[in-house]
This record gives sequence, structure tokens and C-alpha cells, in this order.
Amino acid sequence: MPRSLKIVVGIILSPVIIALLIPVLILHTLVRIVRKFWHFPMPEFMAPLIDNKYRHKYVQPPGEMAIRHGISPGMHVLEVGPGNATYTIASSKQVGPTGKITAIDIEPKMIERVKNRLDAEGIENVDAMVADVYALPFPDKSIDLCYMMMVIGEIPDPRKAVREIYRVLKPGGLLTFTEILIDPDYPLRSTLIRKFTTLGFEVKEIIGGFFHYTIIFRKTI
Repeated sequence: MPRSLKIVVGIILSPVIIALLIPVLILHTLVRIVRKFWHFPMPEFMAPLIDNKYRHKYVQPPGEMAIRHGISPGMHVLEVGPGNATYTIASSKQVGPTGKITAIDIEPKMIERVKNRLDAEGIENVDAMVADVYALPFPDKSIDLCYMMMVIGEIPDPRKAVREIYRVLKPGGLLTFTEILIDPDYPLRSTLIRKFTTLGFEVKEIIGGFFHYTIIFRKTI
């Protein structure tokens, strides 16, 4: 295509693209406002929408995320909010046969979906259970690492949840958050750092930038 024609096409398409983006941005803003005052877990039927091929290929490749979260072989890892279990399965491969993943969600239907997928794929080192993040069914200092992906914003009292995670983490254990800007519950990195460094955690590593980031906290005591 000649350069002049490309310019003309670009001029014509620009208003169309803007016109399409404006409703999306308005909707996203409205959802963020609602979610600011009304926190609730992701409904089970939305799991396939969030767990899409574009996200897996270009934004958050499951295998790469398991490594980024700090998961290593032999760990006992807690996943809060497993969604469609794509990242659960990647994490299970990373901990290997000597490790274990425990995936929890407050929604029974979500856990049923996870269990069905684990059974279908023959994954044996993952336990999926309905559990309350405010009252985790684990002994003190029994978990090596806990991670959440686009979940912390859904929890009405995140500090209460993190205090409970602190209880079950081993000394030096890791707490990892991954967030992406398009999520209506997206929190700023500075917000998570301000909230959780006062609860016995220090920042170990920050990966990514404004649009997509991972923060790894370490239990200090």
C-alpha cells in the first residue's frame, strides 16, 4: 500500500477507533467506581472470559508467571483465586512431584470448575478447596509461598486477608501479587506496598511497570 494511501486510511480509521474506545473506557471507569464501593469475588461464569489465549500468549504466559512468582520445586504453594486453573496447572508443574499447590476460592462453583479441569488433565499435586482467606485452614508457618493474580482488589478487607496469610507463611515466605491495568480492581503498586509493608512484609522484588506488574513480598519475621 502506498504511503499516501496509508495516511488516508489512518485518518479515516482514527475517528472510528476512538469512537469504539470511548464506550469501552466509559464502561471500564463505571465498573471501577462500582467496585470501589462493592467488592465481590469473580463469578464462576466469567472465568473463561479472563482466561483467554491473548492473555496467555502476550501478557501473562502461565509458565513464565509461575517462575516470576518465585515458585520453585518442592514448595507448598497457596493460590488464592485460581480462576480457570490455567495458572494453577503451570504452578503445579513448577513445584514438581515433591511440591504441592493448594488452590482456594470462596465460590463453590469456581472450585468445582477447577477440580473438573484438574481431574481431566490428571494433575495430582494440587488440592482445590472452598476456603475463606480470612480464616485459612492451615497451621501456622506451613506455607512457602502464596500468590494472587488480579484477586486482591476483590477482597473487601485486604489487610485482614494479608494478616492471615502472614500467619500461615513460613519465616522468609513469599507473598506475590500480579496485577494488570485493564482489571477493574487494579491497584497501584504503591498502594499495595503502603498497605502490606506495615504488616511484617518487605518488598523483595518488583517486576514490570504501570500497565502490568508483579510485586514479591517477603515475610520478615
